[in-house]
Amino acid sequence: MREYLVAVIAGIVQGIVEWLPVSSQGNLSIVLTMLQVDPEVAVQLALFFQVGTTLSATVYYRDDLRTILQSLPNWRPGSAYDGDNAITSYIVVACVMTGLIGIPLYVFAVDLAGQLSGGLFVAAIGVLLILTGWIQLTSKSVSMGGRDKPTLWDSIIVGSVQGVAILPGISRSGITTSALLFRSYEPPTAFRLSFLLSIPASLGAAALTMAGAGGLPGIGLGPALTAFVMSGLVGYLMIDTLMRVVDRIPFAAVCFGLGGLAIVGGGVVSLIA
Repeated sequence: MREYLVAVIAGIVQGIVEWLPVSSQGNLSIVLTMLQVDPEVAVQLALFFQVGTTLSATVYYRDDLRTILQSLPNWRPGSAYDGDNAITSYIVVACVMTGLIGIPLYVFAVDLAGQLSGGLFVAAIGVLLILTGWIQLTSKSVSMGGRDKPTLWDSIIVGSVQGVAILPGISRSGITTSALLFRSYEPPTAFRLSFLLSIPASLGAAALTMAGAGGLPGIGLGPALTAFVMSGLVGYLMIDTLMRVVDRIPFAAVCFGLGGLAIVGGGVVSLIA
């Protein structure tokens, strides 16, 4: 029963924070650590539970995905970033860059989490959350807007920063959206391109986690399915809500607040332990 309770809580948290420019992996790792899940397992579960919100994005952006699939037979290198081919090329190139950057960092993140106590682990995540807030705040101050079609450079840049987001505390949606804002995309377009890229990235992260753990990472099949269902339902509602209020929420302030609380809370836990 405890596994199911953890799964329900984790699913709700994942569904809420996945689409916000605050780290879903970092915040979920904090929640799982507070629920007395081993830090190393918490990092793995935080990546693995992204599958549920990946299904949310797949359903929400089904028209874009259909366009991508229909454009594949006509894709040619010479016209890789022309018309409907642009979004297909963007996702493929970005995913390659994510793998090149993210896989080595994943090994580093899991090894580091295994060496930290629960309190120090939470505090370290807090530092990374504040870094995310600073990036988000800076990007909003320099964004010019006006672009709506990705280029090769966009693919390389966004894919690379997404690879960095495999570290707990660095927001995948936050850092990729910020990169797109730096590249002069309007916020709604930046979020759409970020969320579309989350689909293959999250599936890849889940596969990497299962390969590293030799199966389901520290959880049974029933609780895992429970977490997927909860995160999928909550995540779909959050995407729709976020796209309606994308220009109204001070996301950087949320990052700073959560990061500060994580540093203070993690320090207290470490001292008590």
